[in-house]
Amino acid sequence: MLGKIHLLEGETDKAIEIYKKAVEFSPENTDLLTTLGLLYLQLGDYQKAFEHLGNALTYDPGNYKATLAAGSMMQAHGDFDVALSKYRVVASTAPESPPLWNNIGMCFFGKKKYVAAISCLKRANYLAPFDWKILYNLGLVHLTMQQYASAFHFLSAAINFQPKMGELYMLLAVALTNLEDIENAKRSYEQAVALDKCNPLVNLNYAVLLYNQGDKKGALCQYQEMEKKVNAMKESSTLDFDPEMVEVAQKMGAALQVGESLVWTKPSKESKSKQRAALSGKSSSTQQPLGSNQALGQAMSSAAGYGKTMQLPPGAGASAPLAKPPSLPLEPEPSSEMSPEEPSAPTGAEEERKEKRKSRQAAD
Repeated sequence: MLGKIHLLEGETDKAIEIYKKAVEFSPENTDLLTTLGLLYLQLGDYQKAFEHLGNALTYDPGNYKATLAAGSMMQAHGDFDVALSKYRVVASTAPESPPLWNNIGMCFFGKKKYVAAISCLKRANYLAPFDWKILYNLGLVHLTMQQYASAFHFLSAAINFQPKMGELYMLLAVALTNLEDIENAKRSYEQAVALDKCNPLVNLNYAVLLYNQGDKKGALCQYQEMEKKVNAMKESSTLDFDPEMVEVAQKMGAALQVGESLVWTKPSKESKSKQRAALSGKSSSTQQPLGSNQALGQAMSSAAGYGKTMQLPPGAGASAPLAKPPSLPLEPEPSSEMSPEEPSAPTGAEEERKEKRKSRQAAD
């Protein structure tokens, strides 16, 4: 009970200490082991989380909460098939669990089976219509499938339940941009910039939109804000950046004639699906993730059952397969390499014809 009180107060560290002492007195209590494993999972300590969840499953193999959490860990690391096998076990015990269908849907999203993902997520939404994470994921999948009106619908609903999350406004702006509602897209980006003070992707997307609309001064301002956030992130952590984000940022810097001093770290595969969605300009929109990377991070936190702020999903691996034209046509397309060699073919043919004529004349 004391641990639950600490959780209600938001004091996760103190709650963990209480549950650790409780496990020492009752090492075979599966509820305590599962709760402690979920808390470590929420903090990102996967080693200790796996240890406690494994102990809980050892004493009670039918503990669906521990099985669901273990599956979400495997899902977060990209092992979608293994995670689905875990969820199949849970489905026989708790078939009406919203986090279960949310996680199954995001597994299919990671496997690029988008129709199956939407079916599972809509079932989760039917079971828990007020869960903003499920609505976020539905918006994410519809963005990936270039169904922008449906994405707008679900992202707007998610914003109603989570109005202080800047990334939701950013994705909503991406949908509005592709629906050619530029004014409302700008308002949505302004709200995202005001709410999110650490994600450079928000400023980069806004800069791309402003540049495509001819507002180079505004685009430069947002690009400089993005540089500040990137530098702050490099100083405070070793976080790597998505390669597609780096590519667009470099093109943006070249277009604005800035950014030579910005040094990017080695790109990683993190949050690729969501960042792809955000990096789309007016003519393109391919997706992230909550994501998957974020989408998977949300799915994982939903499985844990705690209202922690969603993280950009680690290792979602749910990249969109859609062809993505460059949002910034800054570099000229390279001309065909074979074009200079084309005249050589008719020249060789003429020489052969001349030789044949000479040989015929000699024979005559």
